[in-house]
Order: sequence, then C-alpha cells, then structure tokens
Amino acid sequence: MLVRTSYDAKPVIGSSAADALHAGPQDSSVAATEVRHGQVAPLLSPHPSRNHSTFRYNPNMSRPTMSQRRVLTVLLFLCGVAPILSLSAPAQQAPHPSGARILLLPHKMVSGEHSTLAVLDVNGRLTPGVRVNFSNGDRVTTDTTGRALFVAPLNPGVISAVLAGHPGRVYTTILSPMDASSPSIEISAAPRLASLTDRFELSGRSFCGDADANKVTVAGQPALVLASSPTSLVVLPPSDLGPGDASVVIACNKQDSQSFVIRFVELSLEADSSPLKAGDHRKLTVHVHGTTSKVGLEAHNLAPDIAELAGGNPARLVTCGGTQNTARFELTGKQHGNFVVSIRLLPTQSPPRP
Repeated sequence: MLVRTSYDAKPVIGSSAADALHAGPQDSSVAATEVRHGQVAPLLSPHPSRNHSTFRYNPNMSRPTMSQRRVLTVLLFLCGVAPILSLSAPAQQAPHPSGARILLLPHKMVSGEHSTLAVLDVNGRLTPGVRVNFSNGDRVTTDTTGRALFVAPLNPGVISAVLAGHPGRVYTTILSPMDASSPSIEISAAPRLASLTDRFELSGRSFCGDADANKVTVAGQPALVLASSPTSLVVLPPSDLGPGDASVVIACNKQDSQSFVIRFVELSLEADSSPLKAGDHRKLTVHVHGTTSKVGLEAHNLAPDIAELAGGNPARLVTCGGTQNTARFELTGKQHGNFVVSIRLLPTQSPPRP
C-alpha cells in the first residue's frame, strides 16, 4: 500500500499495487509502500479546492472523468516529508498507456456475461488506452475511465490476462452460467478486515458486470467499484470513512443485498527519515488503528539491490494486538539508493458478518 500523506505530513498507508501483476489467482490486491530520499518536488499539483491529498470520486457521475478520478496512490518522500501527489487535476493530462503497471481483474467471471477490468499506472491512476491480452486470444483496451467493459469467454476454466508489453499475469476463473445463477444478490465472502485506503474484494452472485451499474455503499457513503463481474467486485472504500465496523450494501438491477459488516482499519507508518546507506539498519513500524486483534501483514522488498528485508522476501509478521497494535519490519542497506518496500494487509475472506 503506497504511503499516503496529508499536508500536515502525517503519513498513512494508502492504496494501489505496484507489484499486483506478480500476484496469483487469489492475490491480485498487493499494494506498495514507496519510501525514497533526496527528492522533494511534487509530481502533480493538488486540486485547489482540497486541503489534503485525496481527490474524491463524484458518485453522481456515471463514470469518473479524467479530471475527476479517485486518486489511488500517493508517494511519501521521507527526506523532508514532502509528498508526491498522484492527482488528476483538470489541467493534467491522462496517464500515458506506457506507464500502466497494475491490472485489476475479477477473480471469477461468468461465461458469456459482461465483466469490467481496470488498469492503473505506477502511481495508481486509472489509465486509458491500455491493451490487455487474454491467454485465449481475446484483447480489450481500457476506455477514457481507465476501465474496460467486455464479454467473458464462452469456455469455462482458468485463463490469464497480461498488460501488453509486461510479463506479469493475473489469473481468473470462468464459471458456467449455471454455477453462478441466483434470483437475488448473494454475498458469499467478504473480508473480515479491510484497509481504509486499499481496495477490497467481494464474492457472491447477481452482481452487475458493468462496474458502474453496481451501487456499493459503505456506512451509507458511496464507494467506487473498480472491477466487477456477476460473481466478483473490487471496491475502493469512501475517502471519508473512519476506522471501525461499517455496514456494506450492494445494489444492482433494482435489487439490494442484505447489509453486512466489515471492520475497516487504518495503517500508519513510522520510519526513520534519514537517508539509507550501505550497512544502515532501518526499522519500519506499522501501526494498526481500528482493531485490538492481531493482524497479519506482508512486506515485499521491491528493490533488493538496495536493501535486504529481514525475514525473507516477502516477509510476514503478525501485529502484537492490543491498544498499541504494531508490527516492525527491518531493512539493512546494501548500497546507497532508494529502497522500495510494499506492505499489505493480508486478506481475511470469510462468510459475511451481518
């Protein structure tokens, strides 16, 4: 999850997934925390009407425009604690297709039914004009919203998809219509815990394959559906949501699901802001707010030539639980340079909690 910061320089873990293309069939929601040194100039200017780094999605629009996309990523430079903002302001051009790095694909789709995928760039912005190649020979290209609506292949089974020009694959399972039919919306699996600033996945039946035809509310606030199929939704929580339990409801084709509860937690990062050099030891402490239960975290070292991550790559830790709910990852510098570590909340899918 990419480190995100408000203008008061209080860092929190944000959303996106720089290494998502390397994920397997049940793990396409990896996100990256990038920490660098020596650069302080913002990449993009924030929207003048906002005093923080998140551009909010307008739920009244049928699709987010290029100037009103929900921001998914913000990088935090710890040298001087100056933020780099991934905001699509009106004067900004859409991300170039060559910057595409992250493919969001529903884990399950239904043969012959509509589905929606999404593509993000390295900074987590929805990216138009990106070609996605499926292993069965099908090809789709993202539209101006950075998503693509398409018809799932007719033959059931497992297929993969890849961004054109990139090796990493994301896998999905094609179900037969009989295996996915239901007269009403059903929720079969939801995360027990989810991050406030990272996407989460819901499994069930009778969702809408067109992402914008689904209306998902979290604590009464509209959430953004990034990818969808009749059996799977990838959802980004509302930006104003706070830690704790929140009721979730899904609506599609004039039907509403039964409400269910997800516990949302906030992850914050505490780290030394001094430059990393060869032989330096760096501690990355992740604080979990919103639950006193122990939480599983996973860290990926995305720059192994710069630093070594204690515990292997990836490294997994469980927070201590309690009011001071933390886990501490450790890095050792191998040479001077930027180190990049991804930290993610391990998924906890289970039947929905009423």
